[in-house]
Amino acid sequence: MGLQPLEFSDCYLDSPWFRERVRAHEAELERTNKFIKELLKDGKNLIAATKNLSAAQRKFAHSLRDFKFEFIGDAETDDERCIDASLHEFSNFLKNLEEQREILALSVTETLIKPLERFRKEQLGAVKEEKKKFDKETEKNYSLLEKHLNLSAKKKELQLQEADNQVEQNRKHFYELSLEYVCKLQEIQERKKFECVEPVLSFFQGLFTFYHQGYELAKDFNHYKMTLQINIQNTRNRFEGTRSEVEELMNKIRRNPQEHKRANHFTMEGYLYVQEKRPAPFGSSWVKHYCTYRKETKKFAMIPFEHRSGGKVGDEELFVLTYCTKRNIDTTDRRFCFDLEASDRPGVPVTMQAFSEEDRKLWMEALDGKEAVSVIFFIFIYSAQLDKIGFTVIKKCISAVETRGINDQGLYRVVGVSSKVQRLLSLLMDAKTCNEVDLENSVDWEVKTITSAMKQYLRSLPEPLMTYELHGEFIIPAKSGSPESRVNAVHFLVHKLPEKNKEMLEILVKHLANVSKHAKRNLMTVANLGVVFGPTLMRPQEETVAAIMDLKFQNIVVEILIENHEKIFKTLPDATLPEPISMSVSAPNAPPRQSRRQGQRIKRPLAVYNLCLELDDGKISPREDTPTGSMDSLSSQSPTPAFSSSPPGLLDGNHLITNSGDLAGWTTNLVAHRKARAVYPCEAEHSSELSFQIGAIFEDVQFSREPGWLEGTLNGKRGLIPQNYVQFL
Repeated sequence: MGLQPLEFSDCYLDSPWFRERVRAHEAELERTNKFIKELLKDGKNLIAATKNLSAAQRKFAHSLRDFKFEFIGDAETDDERCIDASLHEFSNFLKNLEEQREILALSVTETLIKPLERFRKEQLGAVKEEKKKFDKETEKNYSLLEKHLNLSAKKKELQLQEADNQVEQNRKHFYELSLEYVCKLQEIQERKKFECVEPVLSFFQGLFTFYHQGYELAKDFNHYKMTLQINIQNTRNRFEGTRSEVEELMNKIRRNPQEHKRANHFTMEGYLYVQEKRPAPFGSSWVKHYCTYRKETKKFAMIPFEHRSGGKVGDEELFVLTYCTKRNIDTTDRRFCFDLEASDRPGVPVTMQAFSEEDRKLWMEALDGKEAVSVIFFIFIYSAQLDKIGFTVIKKCISAVETRGINDQGLYRVVGVSSKVQRLLSLLMDAKTCNEVDLENSVDWEVKTITSAMKQYLRSLPEPLMTYELHGEFIIPAKSGSPESRVNAVHFLVHKLPEKNKEMLEILVKHLANVSKHAKRNLMTVANLGVVFGPTLMRPQEETVAAIMDLKFQNIVVEILIENHEKIFKTLPDATLPEPISMSVSAPNAPPRQSRRQGQRIKRPLAVYNLCLELDDGKISPREDTPTGSMDSLSSQSPTPAFSSSPPGLLDGNHLITNSGDLAGWTTNLVAHRKARAVYPCEAEHSSELSFQIGAIFEDVQFSREPGWLEGTLNGKRGLIPQNYVQFL
């Protein structure tokens, strides 16, 4: 379990647990700051100490290996796991350098030192300054509040009103600062991954170019670098989407905090001052407690907590409430007071003081006191529905986009003018004018206006297209399991959707798959479409920071839908939801699979060669473009063949292909249109590999540049096959 999300609504409660979570985030950032300082120091030593190059490299590698990023939430995407593992990978690269005799002319100041120093000074330094302001404002706010609450009720009304206004202004300022500080903390927690790793990645790219002895290792690193750049870019894209959602939620809560309180098992919770009576002649004192109340059980709990003394939490006191009565100012010299009586202490009331009259009314209502306040929630329901008009709107928009703008750069990412979008939606959703709107031929409606209207319609449905009920179930497979199990789980869940939802989803996903096929022109890869449509098709019922942190997994689900739409919508799933399959399961008695990095690592490789394929007249050709999907989704793209046809006699259809060492020198012709049969079952351990059972027939089997691996096509998906698991036909 990583760091817990900091909810904006908790800023207004400012509970002890909220403060604990804030301190955990602060401690993690301090740990990151120390790590960056150490990394910078090691980097400079590596540049300067040419005589002790070997020792400096070992120290640098050690620093990288021992650090691990924390994450917010309960799971990471595959891209984030690769980023987290990257520091350990960098360490392994350094350890594999055997000879370090040449002088390394490093010019890494611009690529490593400055970005990390800039991140540390501008980002982590800014958080430190925000922390100072936050701590100072905490001290000021609660000191002023306590001073204010000590004012006698007998003072003039004008003086009391001025004091109330001053406290309210100070409280608003404190809440504003608290919201900004919490937002900044979480932003840096997310930002630090790519901001720290990317400069290190650039440094490593330069490092290997100066080593002739590391030439082969540098070639390996290039493949890993390409994959990691994709991981970083995907993580960055998801970060941008998540940040905008977080800022929107923060602004909503800032405008109306009461309407965005999180649902929990407490009827009421918050701070109250409790009167503690002392023996004569000492009178009484007022101590701040964090109080919680459950109406069902009538249990009232209070914990003493003082923000200004380092946030020390006292012992909890719990009692069953008998009654609650408002205290009038003629019976006490303090305002906003009310009495509680516990069942185990009859006749001994406990006097509480709220922060304001409004706060007292809320407590009185929750505690069934004499006064109550009613809170009315207004729910606005947009007119978008999954009816005949709704299907017509989507189909008209899709038809227009595919006719006019399928190759437009940034399709669905470039937004239209809001007023035009609203006008188009009003025309399309009116049964009288819908058929009169010509989107395919009219120049009045830009493509970006049409795409924005389509997204706005989907967001305006009473519930998201993939429903609130199944939201959590869709997220689960995106967080774990093998590539095959993820597809199977999403396949199963799609067919649990209501018929109209499934029908609309099929229409939309088929269109998005068509858009992704034109990614070379419109730049909208499967990963980019996932970023755009993840929040559009999936949405949690309760808006919280924790839910927003799952946006990246929503994107992955959409990627899975796009890349596997034929299977998901055209075939029926298994009768039961498949269990997640471990990524490391191997078949019993199956021969060992060849590592793709012989002599260096025996674990499964992270690098995937030539991740994208371009289909042109039935031929497969390598591309240098960014892959269409992220590593988290189940991309059907595969490596490009690089080995030629075999010498006569080697490929015997009655024998397994076991000798991979003799393949290294073949570079003239490709093995074209060969078929092979699986003689062992295999479960994929990476999205670039194929899963199959005994007897599976592979089409167009070719040799991979990876020793011990083949490339082939199974059920329309192309990927890597362990060479000693199949025999040629």
